Amino acid sequence: MQRKQRYFIELAYDGSAYHGWQRQPQCVTVQEVVEEGLSKMLRSKVYVTGAGRTDTGVHATQMFAHFDWEGELDHEQLTYRMNRWIAKDISIFEIRPVSEKAHARFHATHRSYEYRFNLRPDAFKNKSTYILYRIPDIERMQQAANVMLEYTDFECFSRTNTDVKTYLCELSEARFELKGYELIFHITANRFLRNMVRAIVGTLLEIGYGKLEVKDMHRIITSKDRGKAGASAPAQGLYLTRVKYPEEIWNNE
Repeated sequence: MQRKQRYFIELAYDGSAYHGWQRQPQCVTVQEVVEEGLSKMLRSKVYVTGAGRTDTGVHATQMFAHFDWEGELDHEQLTYRMNRWIAKDISIFEIRPVSEKAHARFHATHRSYEYRFNLRPDAFKNKSTYILYRIPDIERMQQAANVMLEYTDFECFSRTNTDVKTYLCELSEARFELKGYELIFHITANRFLRNMVRAIVGTLLEIGYGKLEVKDMHRIITSKDRGKAGASAPAQGLYLTRVKYPEEIWNNE
């Protein structure tokens, strides 16, 4: 009897047409489409486990998932066949064998997101960025983002009624970058809470528009109250851009 081999899939997707990553009843999700493709190519039911869950309309320029397979598998040919079959808004970069205990979600050490704004109307970016019709004070937003690096408890930015056991996250990056008319917010942490980045961005925008002061970020975070933070920014501007793993998981021996 052959031992099951674990494989990691590296992929990207435009989330505009999907109800997030995680499979749901009566909704089309990225996980569902990937599982259907693998099952069709391998002629047997395949289940995948993702590195995390992106919400409805959120994109990923890098996502990982894993699955197990018993028997011979030409992973390079499978990658080619998947890309020929799968929807054009999902791209499979690589399928590769990993160590048998490697876990796409639990072994991820850091995740990075970008939130992308456009500072003028752009017909080609309405579905891929958040168009701002008034330019906020970016310097104030950066000052408020710097405040977050002083804290680790981000319950105030978490979706309510979740089953998480801890609201602690270690942020290592929170910065704005201006490229022409595109404003990008970069944020990196060891883990993120549900809806956390969109809640942070919405709060930073309120500071940028003068509805809140920079010092209010301290009050919001220490309150641990989602109602004190700003409304969530729209999904279409959010991208999962990087998932980092320890090198040892790539050893499939």
